[in-house]
Amino acid sequence: MDVAGQFAELYGYEPDGVWSAPGRVNLIGEYTDFNEGFVMPLALPHTAVAAVALRTDGVLRLHSADIDAPVAELRVEELTPLSLSAGAGQGGWAAYPAGVVWALRDAGHAVSGGADIHLASTVPTGAGLSSSAALEVVTALALNDLCELGLDAPRLAVLAQRAENAFVGVPCGVMDQMASACATEGHALHLDCRDLTTRQVPFDLAAHGLRLLVVDTRVKHELGDGAYAERRAGCEEGARILGVSHLRDVQYAQLPAALAKLTDEKIRRYVRHIVSDDHRVEQVIGLLDAGEVRAIGPVLTEGHASLRDDLRISCAELDLVVSCADTAGAIGARMTGGGFGGSAIVLVEEADAEPVTKSILEAFTAAGFTAPRVFPAVPSAGARRLA
Repeated sequence: MDVAGQFAELYGYEPDGVWSAPGRVNLIGEYTDFNEGFVMPLALPHTAVAAVALRTDGVLRLHSADIDAPVAELRVEELTPLSLSAGAGQGGWAAYPAGVVWALRDAGHAVSGGADIHLASTVPTGAGLSSSAALEVVTALALNDLCELGLDAPRLAVLAQRAENAFVGVPCGVMDQMASACATEGHALHLDCRDLTTRQVPFDLAAHGLRLLVVDTRVKHELGDGAYAERRAGCEEGARILGVSHLRDVQYAQLPAALAKLTDEKIRRYVRHIVSDDHRVEQVIGLLDAGEVRAIGPVLTEGHASLRDDLRISCAELDLVVSCADTAGAIGARMTGGGFGGSAIVLVEEADAEPVTKSILEAFTAAGFTAPRVFPAVPSAGARRLA
């Protein structure tokens, strides 16, 4: 992508620089981030790339190579939460970079002069791979560099999350933005969502003769439709009933006693998923540290059952990926991301990647579903300046 050249053609002058930020896939730990728990994402090679130049007149101009819409022209001083719809059309995509500018300004950082921004992305949208976080983080990093704000990667991630929460109106946790901002090549990111401490965990599947496949079901999901917010509210109510600030504080060994205190069946299911998925993150960490990479497969599959039965955020296409992969000889599989569509991950032996992929494609055809997109998840670098 010649994003700098596209910028020059669009705006009539050269950009001050070019930056990129990746999408992510989450290995384990779903819906645990806003419960201040543990997650383990890895960055994908798919990125959002931004060519950016600063302005001095307070105007923010935004354009995407991926959206058939003219340049969005806004004023930095007039940006307010929910002033751009997160729905379809120009307002939807523009809300993410505009929200970052608002979040930086609202936090007292010197971005009031405005900017011209041109974006292009290879992160699939609606696939649960954090295309929105990539847009946010690349915008934050570019402005951080150009305006010399001196913010570190975790702080940029938190501001990007605030843009999505308060400006766009999606109550996401911080995992997506932290993965995009902080991941490193060849590693999974073990993130404690309470204090944002991170550990880069080596995840070289090729060295073990393994491959992690991403299966994009092409079933679009929208986190702003209320289902995500409803589950978040249920988790918060569960924590309130149990007398803890967040469900992260309920130890796995305490789970049976905690569930006995919950009379609402739905809240009980949500609590069971969160506490057990935090435990699954710890299991995966232990297995990877011990070099038992194949042993994480059953943990992934167990996580899918929890997402399907307790959190109830799966769908027929995601369930088909997991069941078909299991039948075809995969080591483990689960849905990943916000659910109700999006993607699944499948851990396979290198030699089994093509047969498993073929089985999944055939199963989708037989079920009358749209053919999924299947590609390997290669742990890649986080946000960085390209030029």
